[in-house]
Amino acid sequence: MFATLGGVVLGLLLGLRHAFEPDHLTAVSTMVIETRDARRGALLGAVWGLGHTISLVAVGTTLLVTGAVMPERTAALFELGVAVMLVILGSRSLWLSVRDGARGEVHHHRHGEDAHVHAAPAVHVHVGGRALAWRPLVVGLVHGLAGSGAITALVFAELPTLAMRVVYITLFGIGSIAGMAIASGVAGASVQRAAATPRRRRAVSLAIGALSIALGIAWAIPELAVL
Repeated sequence: MFATLGGVVLGLLLGLRHAFEPDHLTAVSTMVIETRDARRGALLGAVWGLGHTISLVAVGTTLLVTGAVMPERTAALFELGVAVMLVILGSRSLWLSVRDGARGEVHHHRHGEDAHVHAAPAVHVHVGGRALAWRPLVVGLVHGLAGSGAITALVFAELPTLAMRVVYITLFGIGSIAGMAIASGVAGASVQRAAATPRRRRAVSLAIGALSIALGIAWAIPELAVL
C-alpha cells in the first residue's frame, strides 16, 4: 500500500522534472522573450502547464478507462505536432525580431471602448476578470498530447487500480505546472537582465527563434520515419 502511494506521489516529482525537458523549455522561451519580469514569465509557464495537464489527463484517462494503447503512428503524429509547433514558434520569434527592429515590441489592445498599449500577449482571452494568453495554453495542449501515450502505458504497468492511475497522471500534470512556472519565472528574470534594451532583446529573440526551428526539425526527423 505504502509503495503504491509512494509511486503516486512520485508522479508529482516526475511531472516537475518533466517540465524541464528541452522541447518544453525551448517552446516556452520563444514566448517568455515577450514578458518583462519573473512574475509574468512564471504565469506564462503556469498557463502552459495548465494546457499540458488538460490534454494529458483527458487522453490518459480515456486510454486507462478503455484499456487501450495509443498506436505508435498516432503517438508519432502527436510528436510531429510538437516539432511543427517548435518551428512555428521559432519562425514567429524571428519575424517579431525583424519586424520590431531595435524599437522593441508594442502591443495594441482593446477592452470595449478602452484602447491601450501594454506588454502582455497580443491575443488573449479573459477568464474571471484575468487575461489568459491563448498561445502558451495551446502549446501546452499540444505537448500534453505528445506525452500522453507513453505516460499512460507506464502508469498502467506500474499501478494496480484505475483510481491510482488517474491520480498519478493528475499529479504528474500538476507537477508540470509547478515545474514550468519555476522554469519560466527564472527565464523571465534572465531575459529581463540579458535583454535590457530593445536591441539586445532582438538579438536574444533571434537566437531563441533559430534554436527553436533547429530543434523542431531535429524532433521531426525520427517521427517522419515512423509515419
